[in-house]
Amino acid sequence: MAEFTFPVDGSQIMLFARSVGDANPIYYDEEYAKTTEPGGVIAPPTFVQASSQYDPKFPLRPRIGEPWFGSGKEATGIKPKEKSAGDGEKKSGGDNARMLHAEQQYVYHKPIRPGDKLTVTTKKGNTWEKEGRRGGTMTFSEVVTEYRDESGDLVVTATSVGVTTGKAVSQD
Repeated sequence: MAEFTFPVDGSQIMLFARSVGDANPIYYDEEYAKTTEPGGVIAPPTFVQASSQYDPKFPLRPRIGEPWFGSGKEATGIKPKEKSAGDGEKKSGGDNARMLHAEQQYVYHKPIRPGDKLTVTTKKGNTWEKEGRRGGTMTFSEVVTEYRDESGDLVVTATSVGVTTGKAVSQD
């Protein structure tokens, strides 16, 4: 189970809203936001995804002096690890060629506001299998992330579902 802290400030909220093209003034205009039902500035939906930059183990987070996903001249920035194909030849890709992000769900319990200091806890959820038509058995796995405020109250629950196919699907 991973855990880290995500401090929220108003500029993060405003920049996130701009980055997703949402011009609603509730995300940056305190005077306007006071006239709304929440009574102040709140974060837009999916804002909790920005917390990943505070996770020291997030694999897509740039690390100065180290290769990371998106750096370098390779498509991902990191050369794939080679593994034996069984007959002496090498092939790359491995399990990554069989993994997909299948679903993302958010349940909002309270609005996220500037000044919140959220504790982020991630744990494994359910796992199940389904027979695929071309890729063999598909294994679905949930990852559940809870965001709690300083009082320990649940603010957001995010559930991500990944799928791994039994074999890489060819482009035939």
